[in-house]
Amino acid sequence: MKRAARAFWLSSPGHGEIRETALPDPAEGEVVVRSLYSGVSRGTETLVFRGGVPESQYAAMRAPFQEGDFPGPVKYGYLNVGLVEEGPADLVGRTVFCLYPHQTRYVVPVDAVTVVPPSVPAERAVLAGTVETAVNALWDAAPLVGDRIAVVGGGMVGCSVAALLARFPGVRVQLVDADPARAKTAEALGVDFASPQDALGDCDLVVHASATEQGLARSLELLTAEGTVLELSWYGDRQVSLPLGEAFHSRRLVIRSSQVGSVSPARRSSRTYADRLAVALDLLADPALDALVTGESGFGQLPDVLPRLASGEIPALCHRVRYDEDE
Repeated sequence: MKRAARAFWLSSPGHGEIRETALPDPAEGEVVVRSLYSGVSRGTETLVFRGGVPESQYAAMRAPFQEGDFPGPVKYGYLNVGLVEEGPADLVGRTVFCLYPHQTRYVVPVDAVTVVPPSVPAERAVLAGTVETAVNALWDAAPLVGDRIAVVGGGMVGCSVAALLARFPGVRVQLVDADPARAKTAEALGVDFASPQDALGDCDLVVHASATEQGLARSLELLTAEGTVLELSWYGDRQVSLPLGEAFHSRRLVIRSSQVGSVSPARRSSRTYADRLAVALDLLADPALDALVTGESGFGQLPDVLPRLASGEIPALCHRVRYDEDE
């Protein structure tokens, strides 16, 4: 019998569909994975869904197992947790994380999957890719004991960074967002919350993840002299203006970018991509991170759900996609 699977495709900007796809027989060194859950990162994936990837970034934005090309048709995604059905004996029956799009079953090389630790539920493991981004960001930022830190932007990445910073000794961490509903998320993560206008200043470090011009400007305002803004936002094809006059130079402020596509220079000589992902999965043993999953729907609902995520009608952080066993 010919193998088959179902996959979610962006057929054109703003429109998605479920397509049947042939599933190849696994070769030596490959595994067949049945999806249990996948995650939609509201920032990057909804930007892709809207067709907001600039042509100059088509190559840089490719997901590891993407099919098709931007702006579409394209099969895109990178937060998948599944069960190994076929492959090496030591992997069959194991729950694994893979940077794979939304698809019911798939075949990938063995080294493309990472075993989920027994301490991490499969439902929570969909956050691994975003927590990995947070790990890389904090390798870049190198916060110190006793630092005063703000995380501006309470989306999926910002909340992941705040959750990890909550573990640092002696730091003052405040999650800053214009949406007062994020206060409940901040409480669950163990950090303070403030609106942009009420945020505490004199910060040694501000991690910016709001993907807004206003958020980045406010991040600069919150810094102490010689402080650093670590920029995690990606703006796609939008232009951003910044207030680099006034006291920017006299206070010797720093804006530094961070991007998960490469391992932070601070750890590049001693850590691989696999090491970084393993760290992220170990950190997901903390049940407080369940606060980052704010909705769930079935795989077959994705063509209706993604437009609502992109428009903000569903105000999700990570939206989890559930796969029934007979799909």
